[in-house]
Amino acid sequence: MKTSSDAGVKLMAPAGLTEPTRNSHLVNYALRGLRHCWLPQHGRWSHIYHLDGRAAPNQSLPQSDVFYTLNVLLGMSRTAEIPDSIGLSEIFQRNVRQLVSLPVPKYAYGMALWAAAELELGIPEEVAREVKALLDNRSGWENFRAQDLGMLLTGIVAMARADRKEWYRFAGPLFAFLRQRYHSPSGLFFDAPSGMRRRFASFATQVYLSIACYQYGDVAGDPLAIAMASACVRKLMALQGPRGEWPWFFDAVSGRVLDFYEVYSVHQYGMAPALLEWAERYDVHGAREALIKGFNWVLGRNQLERSMLVPELGLSIRSQIRRSELTTKLPRMLRAAAKAYLGRDSDLIDSSAVGLRLECRSYELGWILWSFGQRSDLPELADHQAFVPPVSPA
Repeated sequence: MKTSSDAGVKLMAPAGLTEPTRNSHLVNYALRGLRHCWLPQHGRWSHIYHLDGRAAPNQSLPQSDVFYTLNVLLGMSRTAEIPDSIGLSEIFQRNVRQLVSLPVPKYAYGMALWAAAELELGIPEEVAREVKALLDNRSGWENFRAQDLGMLLTGIVAMARADRKEWYRFAGPLFAFLRQRYHSPSGLFFDAPSGMRRRFASFATQVYLSIACYQYGDVAGDPLAIAMASACVRKLMALQGPRGEWPWFFDAVSGRVLDFYEVYSVHQYGMAPALLEWAERYDVHGAREALIKGFNWVLGRNQLERSMLVPELGLSIRSQIRRSELTTKLPRMLRAAAKAYLGRDSDLIDSSAVGLRLECRSYELGWILWSFGQRSDLPELADHQAFVPPVSPA
């Protein structure tokens, strides 16, 4: 076991070592990829691993690195076998303490609670004070975006499950705020409690708030919370693309797709499966089929008819996107606004105008670990030949 006095945490194992045997090929694929995203000098996983052939592919953005690292650790909490070279507690403590000194988004605190609960690790006192101050300030909730609220509520419920009951006092009020200010009659969720931006909601908006509702409803025994989450899932499945694409942008008022692009790999293999696992548990018809169809998009059943995997690295290509929008979001924003106010639906464009965003982010691999680390009922996905490591020549 190699350690770094600089980082204060164990290093990732080098490629080529014997892989854990109790994991699926998919889980080990993600663990291989995380080796490439590791920043030993910082003791965390990177913001971006660029797939364009540059000499130094890892790009660090400290506040993003730290959040992504907590997301990866959350995934590892559900992984059957973690390589001995990964010091979960050391990595967690090193990174969680940085939340109070970096300009992290509010949802990073929710991820910290969630990961701490699942890993059975303590939250440093200075971090706990910061989160409780955030939650005690009810007027500040008006500034929560959907991801902030969803992750904070999920993290609080996870702490309650882990018998840290002092956090549970926030759960009921947060869910009431969610129900009153974020739930749309369309079945989808709003992105914010008020404002012009509110109705323009992403796929991530739907996933984080639906998971929060399922988590809260499960612990509190609240059928309304479960019903809200399941209604959102049914709406999302109705809007899923013909090849399993999960659309990126919605009008939460009308329940329409405003833009399919970008179609993100992490939604297909990680975040949608995390949500649909809950939907399966609560007997949402078609959830399993939607999960499989979405996952197969990554394996090549997509608009470009190509795999989104990078097998030699254990990574994935981030997304399929309109070629003209690789470096700007402005056209997408204007197009979405026009379609929302004109009541028009969006559809897939001609494949000749679709390109690839050549990068991978470490949190994406963390979602694989979370969504498939404890599943043994989908071997056609988790042990697909695409994830089997190549045999080295003798």
